[in-house]
Amino acid sequence: MTLLDHLPPLRHAHPDRAVCPSTSAVDSAGRLCVGGIALTSIADEFGTPSYVIDEADFRGRIRHYQSALRGVRVVYAGKSLLTTTVARWVAEEGLGLDVCSAGELAVALAAGTDPARIVMHGNAKTVDELRDAVTAGVGTVVVDSLTEISHLAGVVRRPQRVLVRVTPDIDIHGHRAINTGVADQKFGFTVDDAEFGEAVDRISQHRLLTLVGLHCHLGSQITDPTLYGRAIHRLVPAMADIRARHGMTLSELNIGGGHGVPYLAGEPELDLQALSVTVDRALAEACAAADFPRPNITVEPGRAISARAGVTVYRIQTLKSRPGGRTFVAVDGGMSDNPRVALYGANYTVALANRQSASQVTPMTVVGRHCEAGDELARDVLLPADLRPGDLLAFACTGAYNHSMASTYNSVGRPPVVSVADGRVRELVRRETVADLLARDRGALDIGRAPTRPRNSSGCAALLHGE
Repeated sequence: MTLLDHLPPLRHAHPDRAVCPSTSAVDSAGRLCVGGIALTSIADEFGTPSYVIDEADFRGRIRHYQSALRGVRVVYAGKSLLTTTVARWVAEEGLGLDVCSAGELAVALAAGTDPARIVMHGNAKTVDELRDAVTAGVGTVVVDSLTEISHLAGVVRRPQRVLVRVTPDIDIHGHRAINTGVADQKFGFTVDDAEFGEAVDRISQHRLLTLVGLHCHLGSQITDPTLYGRAIHRLVPAMADIRARHGMTLSELNIGGGHGVPYLAGEPELDLQALSVTVDRALAEACAAADFPRPNITVEPGRAISARAGVTVYRIQTLKSRPGGRTFVAVDGGMSDNPRVALYGANYTVALANRQSASQVTPMTVVGRHCEAGDELARDVLLPADLRPGDLLAFACTGAYNHSMASTYNSVGRPPVVSVADGRVRELVRRETVADLLARDRGALDIGRAPTRPRNSSGCAALLHGE
C-alpha cells in the first residue's frame, strides 16, 4: 500500500499518486518512508533539510520513456538533477546525457559517461567550454550563435557533429509553462532569419564540422503533445530547404524536452503514448509534404524523469498564528534550497512525515529561514492542526531544479543529496559546511580542519570552539 492509503491528512493532500515517489509508503509507526527508508532516519543521520532521491522511481521513469517512445533516442537533461551517481544511473539505463556547462561536463566525465553519448548545450558557451567539450570528444555540440560557431571552429581538432538550435516560433501558452520556442528570446536562430542561413553556411564550409541536424526546445511544463507535432511541421521544411540550398540531407531532429509533470493533485502531465503518436504522424505528414527522408528523433526529458523521484525533508522550527491572518510554519530551509517558488511561483504538495495525526487539517503557510519576505515554500497548504516544532515536513516532487539551482544565500550551506533503494541509503552529495564556504573567502583566517558536525546547519559553534 502507498502513503495515500494510510494518512488522512496526506490522503487529502495527495489524491494524485503521480506526485509521490513510486516507493512511498507509511510504516507501522506512522512514518513516511521512501525506498524502504523512513524519512525520520534520514533526518537523524544526515540532518535537515535533505534532498532524498528514489532510485527506483528515477530508473522506472527512464524505462517508461524507452517503452513508450520506441525508435526515439532519449537523452537525459542533466540540468534538472546531476551528480556522478545520477549520471551512472542514466548510462546504465542506456540514455544519452545533455550538459550545458563545463561543470556539468566534468560531472558526467567523472562518472565515466561515454563522451560520445554526451550532448553539449548552452546559449553562451565560452571558448574554454567548447575546447573542453571537443577535447573530451563529446558526441554532439548544439550551436546557438554565429559567434559560437566561430569559437568552435577555432578549437576543434577532429571531426565534430553539430546541431543548430532553432526557434520554431511556437507559443506554448499555459499558466505553468515557460516559453523558449518563440522568436523573441535568447536561444538559437529563428528559421526565417538570414543568420540561420549563415550559420549553416559557416558550418558546411568547415572541414571538421559536420551539420547533422536541427535542435529546438519549446519550453517547460508542456502537457499538450500537439505542440511537438507543430514543431516538426515547422522544422522538416527547414531541413528540406537546407538540402536544396547546400546539398546536405540532415538526419537528426532533436525536439527537446520540457515535458510537464504534476506538482499538485489533479494537474496534468504529458502523455508519452500520445506524444509518440503525435510525433509519428507529424513526421509522416511533414516528410511526405517536403519529399524529405524521415529523420531520427531525439527527446531530452529532465524534470519528467527526476522531479517525482525527489522529496525534500525539513524540520519545523517555529509556528506563528496571526490574529485574523495566516498560520506560519517556519522550517530550517527555504529559498536557498528551493528557489522555484520565488522564481516561478511553483506549488508543492506537503505532508507531515514523522508521525500520523488525527487532528483536522487547516491551511498553513510554510516559510523558510531566510531574510526575505518572499521566502515562502508553500502557501495555504492543508496540514494537521497539531503541528509542533521538531516535526518533519516532506515536500514531494523536488527532484528537479532544487539541488541544481540551490544557493548559499545567508551563507547557509546547501543540503546533502541522499538516494534510497530497497531499504538502503546512500549519500550522493554531502552537506555543505561553513568550512566549505570560508574556503573560497580569501580574507578568511585559517580555520583549521572542517567542522566535524556537518548536520549542524550553522557549524558556528564547532568553528568558534576550534572543533
